[in-house]
Amino acid sequence: MLQKLPIGIQTFANLRNDDCLYVDKTEIIHRLVTSGRVFFLSRPRRFGKSLLVSTMEAIFKGNKALFKGLWIENNWDWTVKCPVIRIDFGGTSNRDPEALTNSLLGCVNAKATEYNINLEMINLPDRFSELIQKLHQSQKQQVVILIDEYDKPIIDNLSELAIAEANRNILHDFYQVIKAADEHLRFVFLTGVSKFSKVSIFSGLNNLCDITLNAQFAAICGYTQAELESYFDAYIEQLAQKEGYTKLEAIEDIKHWYDGYSWDGETFVYNSFSTLLFFGQQEFKDHWFATGSPTFIVNILREHDDVKSLLEPVQLLAESFDSFDIKAINPQTLMFQTGYLTVKRKEKDPFSKVMLYTLGVPNEEVKRALTTHLFASYAATSLPEIDEGCRQMMRQLVEGNSQPFERNLQALFARIPYQLWGSDERYYHSLLLLWLNMLGFKVDAEVSTDKGRIDAVWTWKERVVIAEVKYAAKARTSSLLKTAMKQMKANRYSERYADENKRIALLGVAFAGKEIACKMEEISG
Repeated sequence: MLQKLPIGIQTFANLRNDDCLYVDKTEIIHRLVTSGRVFFLSRPRRFGKSLLVSTMEAIFKGNKALFKGLWIENNWDWTVKCPVIRIDFGGTSNRDPEALTNSLLGCVNAKATEYNINLEMINLPDRFSELIQKLHQSQKQQVVILIDEYDKPIIDNLSELAIAEANRNILHDFYQVIKAADEHLRFVFLTGVSKFSKVSIFSGLNNLCDITLNAQFAAICGYTQAELESYFDAYIEQLAQKEGYTKLEAIEDIKHWYDGYSWDGETFVYNSFSTLLFFGQQEFKDHWFATGSPTFIVNILREHDDVKSLLEPVQLLAESFDSFDIKAINPQTLMFQTGYLTVKRKEKDPFSKVMLYTLGVPNEEVKRALTTHLFASYAATSLPEIDEGCRQMMRQLVEGNSQPFERNLQALFARIPYQLWGSDERYYHSLLLLWLNMLGFKVDAEVSTDKGRIDAVWTWKERVVIAEVKYAAKARTSSLLKTAMKQMKANRYSERYADENKRIALLGVAFAGKEIACKMEEISG
């Protein structure tokens, strides 16, 4: 019998009491809470941060029964129970500064009532400080502070900068209390999507340790490949039987769609939310992306004309990740912190010795969904129209209908505004690859053979399409197509796939200025 999946469950006690599947993260949590006192972790939305905070709360409150069979059960002193102040900004009002202040006062007052503490101070920072001191005194144990989604009052109001600034000032004063209360604190942990260092929210917390890019805690949220194959083995078997392929093939498909997030370039994890929904529904689709608000991201990309983030890897310095400024948002930083880009690798610059991070789109789920929304926005068309165009072009490539495919391709590019049009072959090559990624093909770019380098190869079940893209500002499409087809035949690119028992086609795509044409030929044998 399959163990129940904790879909939508963010409270550790509910998850355990309901006997839901739990990927044991208690060893890495133990490593964190015993290695320091004040920590910050940035992860995208729906990445298990709330469950992580809830698990920490249960540990510090000494709820040993909830951890039966987990690593930490026999590696923690359960006789020590700390008072815990947990604030979840996901449940607070932030529509204006007054609402935010009242919500935080409500949280402080509720915690005081829970421990039968009488608070006398009036304003928010003083009242919060008083709560911490009196908790320590009354419980004879230092206080644990856990803050989830600390930045939500700012993130939710980025379209109204005056409100975002005012909320930021309230948070700044609220978090200042933590530094001043150091002697009363056992452990402090804050999570959020973005680190607003440039707007000085944490300016007083000079003892704050940011573990966002720390390799020791790269897998504290999300599932590693080993965890996926171990904990979800029965669900993987179920998928393989449903789809009619091997378990290994099932694992490769799941990995292609949902793996790929990393913060150190070495440890890669699956988004826990997407993974749980996928196994629950047994359907490959954009589970995570669909729950967010991609319009904001798409608008930022359009505002900065930044398709490059999707077309090729982007390199950033480590300090770039701390440069989230609400008045001047860097699109790459925004996309990284919100989960649309991730660390593919990191390396030291040989000259400056500073650490360079190479960012890329994490997986098929994000790439396909983000590309679809971006194209729909640029082409001023609806998502259903984009989806229908994808289905048509998919059939045309599989069936070898080059003329209808050409018409759809022309219609696609005709809708894109002139500001986005590039002036080199690589741009058109990349944009075409992005579009075809949405069709469901497995796309390999710049495939090397013993006779040359293929621009792209698209595979789908029994079909292989070998493509060559040609661009010239001043030329005839017929001439470019002739060159493309001649190159593919002369270099015998199809030989690489001759023994795979698949139908092979050569596809030439020509961009002559803004004129577009294509030609497809089937290869026998």
